[in-house]
Amino acid sequence: MIFSKEKTIQGHAGAIYACTASDDFIYTGSTDKYVARWIIDQGIQDKFAIKFEASIYALEEFGNRYLVVGLSTGDLHIFDLIEGKEIKHFTQHVKAIFSIKWNSSKNQLVVGDADGNLSIWNSSSLELLIYLPLDAGKIRDIALSPSGDQFAIACQDQSIRILESEYFNEIKTLEGHENGANSVCYHPTNPNLLISGGKDALLKLWNIESSELVKKIPAHNYAIYSIISLNNKNTILTSSRDKTIKVWSSDLTFMQRLDFKDGGHKHSVNKIRKLDEDRFVSVSDDKSIIIWRGE
Repeated sequence: MIFSKEKTIQGHAGAIYACTASDDFIYTGSTDKYVARWIIDQGIQDKFAIKFEASIYALEEFGNRYLVVGLSTGDLHIFDLIEGKEIKHFTQHVKAIFSIKWNSSKNQLVVGDADGNLSIWNSSSLELLIYLPLDAGKIRDIALSPSGDQFAIACQDQSIRILESEYFNEIKTLEGHENGANSVCYHPTNPNLLISGGKDALLKLWNIESSELVKKIPAHNYAIYSIISLNNKNTILTSSRDKTIKVWSSDLTFMQRLDFKDGGHKHSVNKIRKLDEDRFVSVSDDKSIIIWRGE
């Protein structure tokens, strides 16, 4: 699958660190302290926007109704998108929230912060299930296994930690990346394989059961910030501080580089998110939102 730019969307006044997507919309969060919503097919902003008192570092939509917003202050806000109002505001975390993941099969929200603390919430009642001070440094990313029975977290202390989602016991610790792990993604066709990216610019493939490092690739020039899969599980994408997005086959063979000359970003690509099997969105320090399409 070869990708090209479908459209660029402008509107934020600061770097964009967070994005999520649902149905016809993309939600983005920025250092300008706004969460904005964009109509995907038209490439324009609709009337939905929320102003906060701090920068937005993490976003997650869940249940086709709710939006979770994590701030640089550690505040966690939950909005009902249908009712158009905030329904919860939590101050459990006191440092920046970098990662939020919804586990639909377990009805859980998993939240990680800059101090290495993990909170897990019931996504129906919004009650706190457990708070885990892992002392792992910044938790930059959270990935769910296909079944939802376990999740992996990328930690600043170089480790990738894997926890089961019933009692939240740590079942594996992989000694991941020098200077910190930034991103994780379960392999799209083999749930016993985990892909990770680090501050060391390496892309690594792990066998979870044996803790074996299966493959190591010098994938980017600087830190890898995001990993996703699409194209019916046949394509993997990575984004980096080096201003590029790279396209890989499912066996991690390099396929394509997307950078400024391809209509891409001028600065760090902070997050990429799947829109459908053919499209994804990327956001950057350059304040732009780009939708990419594969053929």
